Amino acid sequence: MYNPSETRYSGKMLYQYCGNSGLMLPRISLGLWHNFGDVDDFGVATDMIKYAFDNGVTHFDLANNYGPSPGSAETNFGRILKENFSGYRDEMIISSKAGHEMWPGPYGDRSSRKNLMASIDQSLRRTGLEYFDIFYSHRYDGVTPVEETIQALIDIVRQGKALYVGISKYPTDKARVAYEMLKSAGVPCLIHQDRYSMFTREVEDGTLQLAHEYGCGFIAFSPLAQGLLTDKYLHGIPEGSRAARSTGFLKREQVTEEKVEAVRRLNEIAKRRGQTLAQMALAWVLNHEFVTSVIIGSSSVRQLSDNLDTLNRLDFSAEELQEIEKIL
Repeated sequence: MYNPSETRYSGKMLYQYCGNSGLMLPRISLGLWHNFGDVDDFGVATDMIKYAFDNGVTHFDLANNYGPSPGSAETNFGRILKENFSGYRDEMIISSKAGHEMWPGPYGDRSSRKNLMASIDQSLRRTGLEYFDIFYSHRYDGVTPVEETIQALIDIVRQGKALYVGISKYPTDKARVAYEMLKSAGVPCLIHQDRYSMFTREVEDGTLQLAHEYGCGFIAFSPLAQGLLTDKYLHGIPEGSRAARSTGFLKREQVTEEKVEAVRRLNEIAKRRGQTLAQMALAWVLNHEFVTSVIIGSSSVRQLSDNLDTLNRLDFSAEELQEIEKIL
């Protein structure tokens, strides 16, 4: 297997080869899942994209349904690109996905060829791009044959609508089928995207190893467990936090006393390392040898800057890893 190494090209940013490919990704990528929709402040969104790029974040991760409203993150990103980055397209990696509910009716959801082909055309129109660098099947939907979905991805590359393809949240048996089919077609899977954090470690039970076996990179989303692995929840659930809202992916019932106690203990280790808890949690995910990059969200330039400072300290002593493992 090719052994990728980190290379520093731009300021504080580190880059790593993605699997067996010649494509380097920044170790920290910016996700537009939250805070870039039409309900959000467009000026703040613009400032975050500009700050990220100026500090070496070259990879921006979208999906057709990101918003809210669905599609608005792609539309806003396209506008930001047009107004600020017209001469920089070749210095960016822009990814999008399809597979979750996007529009009403039987064809706006799941992973059929019909959905993927319509979705990528819509996403290209919204962003104003000629192609995506990476296009993902956003999920295995439990219904569509994997072969149908993967053939659509192969054809998307052959049609010039994406340079590379990836899969997201695929169980290992379905991922293996996808990897084999893509490899046989001469369109190897570049990257697998899945949830991975100190509190969500299912990918350690085969997903990471399988991706590595096939020369596929891995990128982690929700590396801070929707904010739980920050100093926000050291004393329970603060007003206005994600867990305090009735909507969202971090539920109040997930912020248990056991989790809060673990967060407090992890925070003590982070302090000793000269890091915030968030920085240590990101560094811990990046410390796994099969992880290429992590996708962070951000609501402000300051938060983005703090997270990028993670790269100042990625190493862990054996004692620190042992202590963290005991807590987890």
